[in-house]
Amino acid sequence: MNKSSSLLLLTIALGSLTAGCSDEAQNKVELEKYAANQAGQAKHKSMSAVDMAGHEGGGMRHSMPMPAELSTTRQSDVGEIGRRADDLPAPLNRTQAQLVSVDLYTDERVAEMMPGVTYQYWTYNSKVPGPFIRARAGDQVEIHLNHGKPGTGGEAHSEHTAAQHSADGHSAHSIDLHAVVGPGGGAPLMQVGQGEQKSFRFKATHPGIYVYHCASPHTPTHIANGMYGMILVEPEQGLAKVDREFYVMQGDFYTSGKYGDKGLQAFSKDKMLAEKPEYFLFNGRVNSLSGDRALKAKVGEKIRLFVGVGSHVASNFHIIGAIFDNLYQDGAIMNPPLKNVQTTVIAPGSAVMIEFTAEVPGKYLLVDHSLTRAIDKGALAELIIEGAAQPELYQQVGH
Repeated sequence: MNKSSSLLLLTIALGSLTAGCSDEAQNKVELEKYAANQAGQAKHKSMSAVDMAGHEGGGMRHSMPMPAELSTTRQSDVGEIGRRADDLPAPLNRTQAQLVSVDLYTDERVAEMMPGVTYQYWTYNSKVPGPFIRARAGDQVEIHLNHGKPGTGGEAHSEHTAAQHSADGHSAHSIDLHAVVGPGGGAPLMQVGQGEQKSFRFKATHPGIYVYHCASPHTPTHIANGMYGMILVEPEQGLAKVDREFYVMQGDFYTSGKYGDKGLQAFSKDKMLAEKPEYFLFNGRVNSLSGDRALKAKVGEKIRLFVGVGSHVASNFHIIGAIFDNLYQDGAIMNPPLKNVQTTVIAPGSAVMIEFTAEVPGKYLLVDHSLTRAIDKGALAELIIEGAAQPELYQQVGH
């Protein structure tokens, strides 16, 4: 490593450890401004046609734009923040290495964490987790990262001053991919500031399932707000065929209010430093992978799960009523799997690959088996298996 690279790495490392986002009080003030503005917009929209005509006829036509400092980073979008578990690329079907190009952008957006509760997430491509990246050993992988959402949103985002970005704690974003062999996992080359796009290329040399995340100061805050995802490097010969694949990431979230407190919740750095999250969530929000968004398969189908932990607290991952036929721990998909496993610990910044066969129809629950996290803090998802009953495997017996 040359001297300049060493200095750059040292700067990034020290910055991520010592630099902070806006303090908690400032964050709350900004969120209160946003909430007041949203209330004003709602009142404006609820005015009757007569009221509106009176305003316009009296020369008082007015809109209620968000304050400039909030116009993009606090733009309300209470639509879906969670990525569906089946939103991942299909298995690769090729024998030659190629260039894999990945387009990413950063987006800070307010979205629903649970009914009545909203939060400002920091994301890759507007979802938590970020896109699932799929490559093959030997591929060249090229990552393009844009600071802000392309198009209209990105243009508004780029109008923010550097001071405003810095005050909000996201004057720069980046990406550190654990699949990269090179300084900082690519992060020293990918510190993307306001109005910037940067790219870098690496060779995928080690098959496995890996986590990626933001690595800009203050790195723990960027990660805690949702900036993580997974990258799979398939072996040259590919993976064994399965019927279904799913993408699940657990994250811990640190809100100023307690679990379930209504309204727009500020990020609590104090709770993060104390390692006391209010929420443990699969794919970004409470019930993100339940109901009509549940994982779905049929009796007899072979299922592959890619499960990772994006943020700071290890998961005790378990599926109630299922046994893992094959567990590839720590992302090591080339190692012989463990057989017949009930629960696995997934470290922060790590991932596993799990394979099992759906044998009995019904609803199965995916949980963190530190069960207060599942029952009281949100780490719960559903797997629905459809098909004929299997009484030889599972049935109630009368007295």
